[in-house]
Amino acid sequence: MRPLARDDTGSATAELAIGVPLLVALTAGLVWMLALGAAQVRVVDASREAARAVARGDDVAAATSLAQRIAPEGARVRVQVGDDEVVVTTTARVRGPGGLLGSLPGVTVSADALALAEAS
Repeated sequence: MRPLARDDTGSATAELAIGVPLLVALTAGLVWMLALGAAQVRVVDASREAARAVARGDDVAAATSLAQRIAPEGARVRVQVGDDEVVVTTTARVRGPGGLLGSLPGVTVSADALALAEAS
């Protein structure tokens, strides 16, 4: 007795139909993580540059403006000046990049920077 031949027609299509959405979802997640990483780097840079500027003796308003230009859009910058140190905190809310990734939840990124005030 000869075994019945299996017909594999269509199995590749079914596998592709399952695999492509998974790959798209994985790619979307990776793009979102890259966007969050870039935003985190920007808030770190913004805090650091503003703390340096105030520690050098620059105006707090000018340093805040500098930090807001570096940070993601809509970032909040808080500058605390002590006797011998400056602490700058930058916080930004990062939304999904839109389109297919628009449904992803927003995330808040934040960074603190401390600089010792330079003697005048």
